[in-house]
Amino acid sequence: MKEWDKIFGIDSEESFVTTALELFRSQARECAPYRQYIELLGIDPDSVKSVEEIPFLPIELFKTHHIYCGEGEPEKVFTSSNTGGTTPSRHPMQSLAHYERTFTAAFEAFYGAAEQWSIYGLLPNYLQREGSSLVYMVDRLIARCGSGGFYLDEYEKLIADIEADPKPKILLGVSYALWDLAEQYAPKLKNTIVMETGGMKGQREELPKAEFHHILTTAFGVEKIHSEYGMAELTSQGYSAGDGIFRTPEWMRVMVRDVNNPLRSLPRGSRGAINIIDLANTSSCAFIATQDMGATYADGSFRIDGRITGADIRGCNLLVQ
Repeated sequence: MKEWDKIFGIDSEESFVTTALELFRSQARECAPYRQYIELLGIDPDSVKSVEEIPFLPIELFKTHHIYCGEGEPEKVFTSSNTGGTTPSRHPMQSLAHYERTFTAAFEAFYGAAEQWSIYGLLPNYLQREGSSLVYMVDRLIARCGSGGFYLDEYEKLIADIEADPKPKILLGVSYALWDLAEQYAPKLKNTIVMETGGMKGQREELPKAEFHHILTTAFGVEKIHSEYGMAELTSQGYSAGDGIFRTPEWMRVMVRDVNNPLRSLPRGSRGAINIIDLANTSSCAFIATQDMGATYADGSFRIDGRITGADIRGCNLLVQ
């Protein structure tokens, strides 16, 4: 693991590409499901000379295979939510210290030292199940902040605690819970960033992101709604300071692929299915083809437009028989 501490020193496109290709070749050898997938594609890892040529593992395989190449047993296995009774993904994490270093560095790259904030987590569906990487992340960030806390449906207590807190605050909530709070109380939150993470989880209707953010900005009296983009299969997170435009830490890249040809990467500025390189996924697979649709921009930022229809079938049939 320590040999991959180099990812936190990436400071240029050249160093990113060099590290990505090195990690790709390592995981093509050591991660058995990824190795099998590459073999079934008929790709020789030594022939891959650019990031665009790297094969991306379908994210569905985290539901059916043990995606792990760490030393010894993983310290923790994080799981995704299984909304609608679907099979949850499993992401073995070799080192929780590595995970904590990664999400802290990603958060602080965009928001500065955690200690200056109070973080209030409104994450009811995550708190009510085991294995959430998001709950682990927010819990450790709250501990680092030294103020804030988790709330289920204690909306009046949440509002009172935020109003009494003199520090700058982040209210980080799952979308439907923020909507409930906005609809029932519409508290005008001062010195507070409102950050949403994830969809409605089957609790409320899905709205276009701009419409949903308008509801929240009006109710909470804030100018923009921030967002966090992460998932159980990743170690890192992207953040948006508003308008649904996300940016990533230096060791992470978002690319798009052709929906009709999953092995074809599209240039920046294109719309397609989202591929993610997360070089902090050192003990699993750093190269993931997600089920999200979106677009990238010339500066490396990106947006998420929704999900791919029929994604659970597409792309996974090489290994799932």
